[in-house]
Amino acid sequence: MDRLLYTAMTGASSTLAQQAAVAHNLANVASTGYRAEEHRLRAVQVQTHNPGQGTLPTRAFVADASTHTDFSEGPMNYTGRNLDVAVQGRGWIALALPDGSEAYTRDGSLQLDVNGVLQTRNGIPVQGDGGPITIPPDSKTSIGRDGTVSVVPQTGVQNTANTIGRIKLVNPPEGDLARGADGLFRLRGGAAAPVDANVKLANGVLEGSNVNPVSQMVAMISLSRQFDMQMQMITNAQSNDRSAGQVLQNF
Repeated sequence: MDRLLYTAMTGASSTLAQQAAVAHNLANVASTGYRAEEHRLRAVQVQTHNPGQGTLPTRAFVADASTHTDFSEGPMNYTGRNLDVAVQGRGWIALALPDGSEAYTRDGSLQLDVNGVLQTRNGIPVQGDGGPITIPPDSKTSIGRDGTVSVVPQTGVQNTANTIGRIKLVNPPEGDLARGADGLFRLRGGAAAPVDANVKLANGVLEGSNVNPVSQMVAMISLSRQFDMQMQMITNAQSNDRSAGQVLQNF
């Protein structure tokens, strides 16, 4: 009985984790620059402490092997807004976190705070070549393909464009990136990724989420049925245990 009970229990627990990941993906179908995540499972044979015996081949538990991120590109949506940018191909926009470290995002829906600092919708400053980028007041802002931020004064001489900074664009190996609880990516070692001059931006465009809602809904239905099956196995194991106990009481 214990073999069936614990095997089904580990499977049900891991299935719940997969369902949570799918639900999180579905909740971010409309999130700009979101990257879908997936929990990958593996079978682990039960180890024994008896001398001379390594594993119990009849027993295997389910373990969460890794959390995989789908780094494929999402659809490009035209907005025409001068502070909206999308990374073309591989690459990331660097952000300056309050603790001095860097994080990376594909969400190029930028805005200015009350002090003119270029930041994300969540209030995190964009990392420039010399720190956060501050836009002068009464200026029209444009962002070039290489991340160069230029402004044109709306008063005085209005035909002079001044370069005030450049958005840091990076392209570290995808295997070195880890997703944080805030949805931003960071290098696993905590270091800052170097600038990659090959990363380009498209202005007036935002990259949508790469989540396929149809496939995620199918996965949710499949996981729900799988969880129900595992719970039924646990119920059957408990029923068999009660029946066995009744048989033993009759002797």
